[in-house]
Amino acid sequence: MLQLGARDLAQRLLAHEAAADKTSVSAESAALRVHEKLRRSLCVLAGVAGYRSLASRALTLAKARAPGLRAMQVTADGTLQMHSEARSESHKGLAGDNQVILISELLGLLHTFIGEALTLRLLREAWPNAVFENCDSGEEEKA
Repeated sequence: MLQLGARDLAQRLLAHEAAADKTSVSAESAALRVHEKLRRSLCVLAGVAGYRSLASRALTLAKARAPGLRAMQVTADGTLQMHSEARSESHKGLAGDNQVILISELLGLLHTFIGEALTLRLLREAWPNAVFENCDSGEEEKA
């Protein structure tokens, strides 16, 4: 799962979340739901501090590619939110491609630190109805 693969996977997760909640008109809410599902799964594996570190690094990397994310921050429990002073200002936050960039950075770091097989296993557990074919190197995971 190279960077291009992480981007494709991020787009799939965001699309899956958007389709799952047809009542939401905000793409931002899909990105926040993806982040929250990843947070819940990974806090079990790495603890809150471990996930917060990973999410903070992903956000820092994403901000370099998507300046609209400058208003976002990772809280002490690992959740993602806007800086309080930015809430009243006009900003892009998780609009448009910013959400894909953020989630792909997070997935890329996961791949680096825990490997492809465990990353895909965590994703399959968090999104049991999502399709993850062609996201890995082509080798099917042996159960």
